[in-house]
Amino acid sequence: MIVDCHVHLYGEREEVTANTDELLKYADRLGIEKLIASMGPQLCQQPDAERLELDNQYVSAAMAHAPDRLEGLVYASPGQVDKSLELMERYIAGGPMKGVKLWVSRRCSEAACDPIADYAAELQVAILQHAFFKVGGNYPGESTPVDLVELAARHPDVEFLMAHCGGNWEQGIRAVCHQPNISVDLCGGDPEAGQTEYAVALLGAERVLYGSDASGRSLASQLAKVIGAEIRDQDRRLILGDNAVRMFGL
Repeated sequence: MIVDCHVHLYGEREEVTANTDELLKYADRLGIEKLIASMGPQLCQQPDAERLELDNQYVSAAMAHAPDRLEGLVYASPGQVDKSLELMERYIAGGPMKGVKLWVSRRCSEAACDPIADYAAELQVAILQHAFFKVGGNYPGESTPVDLVELAARHPDVEFLMAHCGGNWEQGIRAVCHQPNISVDLCGGDPEAGQTEYAVALLGAERVLYGSDASGRSLASQLAKVIGAEIRDQDRRLILGDNAVRMFGL
């Protein structure tokens, strides 16, 4: 099984089924059986409670349209803690979603993230955290891999998945390699040779997951990072699907 652990269904809000079908069309060509979606049809750095509600409804509708193919993560925000906890209760404790997605509203090292992580520990689900080392500087609330290490160290019972290998993947992977409850996904960025091999060498294949960041990136270019990597076949199987199946309870 190939599982894409990191996708978004960009487009118009009222076209959620069409947006889902369009992405699945390309997934079918590549043999990607499961996709894990989060956030809404357009990006919003500082979502209010209403926006979080609508974005999670959007992903829920996509899941209902393709229940055998699409899984979901609750889009939470440390800027809206009460609403985030309410959504986690509704869609994880009482529903089909498999984990939590945090983006850029606050740096994840801030204390406002702790209630979300505490509830994730109670629910025994993982947190997918966007993190970047950017040459031009991060957004005001955008986490770096160092921020994620701080959060993960405070919550050793939670599994964290660092998106994008931290942007600058050599630096990002090195920053988190000593923190055992952080894994990385390979999504986003150019399909550079050596990224997957480097992650496996420093983290072990059990802490590396395939993701695409579609629709912002193509499924195929990101899949090529794993298919073309010079790694063992058993490690490739872990990265392409087995690790995501375990982490998100698929």
